[in-house]
Amino acid sequence: MRSSKLVEKYFRTDNLPHLWCPGCSLGIATRALCAAVDELGLDKDKTVIVSGIGCSSRAVGYLDFNTIHTTHGRALAFATGVKLANPELEVIVISGDGDASAIGGNHLIHAARRNIDLTLLVFNNSIYGMTGGQASPSTPQHAKGTTAPYGVVEQPFDLVKLAEGAGATYVARATAYHVNPLIKYYKNAIAHKGFGVVETICICPTYYGRQNRSGSAVEMMQRLKEDYVLNTNYEKMPEEQRQGKKVYGEFVNKILPEYIEEFDRIIADLKGETNV
Repeated sequence: MRSSKLVEKYFRTDNLPHLWCPGCSLGIATRALCAAVDELGLDKDKTVIVSGIGCSSRAVGYLDFNTIHTTHGRALAFATGVKLANPELEVIVISGDGDASAIGGNHLIHAARRNIDLTLLVFNNSIYGMTGGQASPSTPQHAKGTTAPYGVVEQPFDLVKLAEGAGATYVARATAYHVNPLIKYYKNAIAHKGFGVVETICICPTYYGRQNRSGSAVEMMQRLKEDYVLNTNYEKMPEEQRQGKKVYGEFVNKILPEYIEEFDRIIADLKGETNV
């Protein structure tokens, strides 16, 4: 569907224009979500989109679904409550890299461990953009932020490995440049029965780009095209061609018992409604 039609169908148009900075790719990620929802044929009235705090979390103010704008880092906790209260709802969480892996990191690992049927979309622009450009847990080592004017000392989180290690049963990554795979992974994560995580590598020209002299938004987007390769292609590349390359793709897709189904099974056992 054309972008104009997606906007008419899935956006609160009276809240537009949006407040994202020129060149920000969060709009691309939000549009990809709408395209995935449209292709899946989800009922807007039975779809809940939850966000925390941050640039990415402003998306719920524009999306015409059942939406909840919660507190910083707590989107997954609110989403878990919604899903437990009404398992028939499709519940999708939008978080930034700081929202999901810093103050919300504990919620992330335990939502993954429980394998509750939620979808977490992490819009990762490697910076705290909304509050002034502070370094986040995914800011690359030696990159600069307002809280790290001489460069970040720590190693960044690998959100794919973090989600996989914590028990997520669907894990994927794409970039704001690789839109078609991004829509595909969003669709797969939403349709997946269990906890799904899709990391979206985004660009922030305003804070990250300026502080790290990354060039224009077009140049930053071009870098996503050049730096990221599909994981299955990466595995076939000789070692000398892998230098400086990063990977996107699907990394985990497996079926394990889902939390609410297991919870319901225990209740049924206690009521004597199942054969043990």
